Amino acid sequence: MHVLKKLSVLIPVYNEEATVETLIRRVLAVEIPIEIIIVDDGSTDQTASILSKLKKDPQISKMTIFLKHKRNKGKGAAIRTALKKVEGDVVIIQDADLEYDPSEYQRLLEPILDGRADVVYGSRFLGGPHRALYFWHYIGNKFLTLLSNMLTNLNLSDMETCYKVFRTEVLRKTDIISDRFEFEPEITIKVAKQGYRVYETPISYSGRSYAEGKKISWKDGLRTVWALIRFKFYS
Repeated sequence: MHVLKKLSVLIPVYNEEATVETLIRRVLAVEIPIEIIIVDDGSTDQTASILSKLKKDPQISKMTIFLKHKRNKGKGAAIRTALKKVEGDVVIIQDADLEYDPSEYQRLLEPILDGRADVVYGSRFLGGPHRALYFWHYIGNKFLTLLSNMLTNLNLSDMETCYKVFRTEVLRKTDIISDRFEFEPEITIKVAKQGYRVYETPISYSGRSYAEGKKISWKDGLRTVWALIRFKFYS
């Protein structure tokens, strides 16, 4: 049984002026001991101004570390930057949009706190409510997850989920080198190689459209295929 001392919420942010404040306030509303580590990854919209305003709010600033990249480096690079400041014993990756719901943290933490898991993936495909969007994205995700499972011998349903939870020591012992969205396949391959116990739990998912700011494209799918092969066989 693991008693949670503090949950570190790592939030990479790039051009999320429409959602970042709402997201931070939703995270702070969670009734769990937390720290937020937010990395503005070279945003070019009003994100930096919004974060600067929030930094002046004493209720937010006492629980939040604000970091910044001068230029856009990518999700993996932002996670590496945030990880240097982590004090919690468990880490969760939280995107700055509103696709994933922080009120589900307790469900995601349960397998780790019960001592059953080292890593938990929040799956969008295990029965939770989700917005109906983009058939070909769904097919692409299924293909990438299948390929990942073949290479890792795990039986995940959603390798590409952005809700991934780790005992902090797992991340600290894993050499993450990907700068961008290849973080997802890299961490999956390396967690499997190291023999960590991986669980999945269902989550809800409020996917957004490209008009609403979605950033993933088919090119990222190709990069993911190469990343899976690279980290399985060449690193």
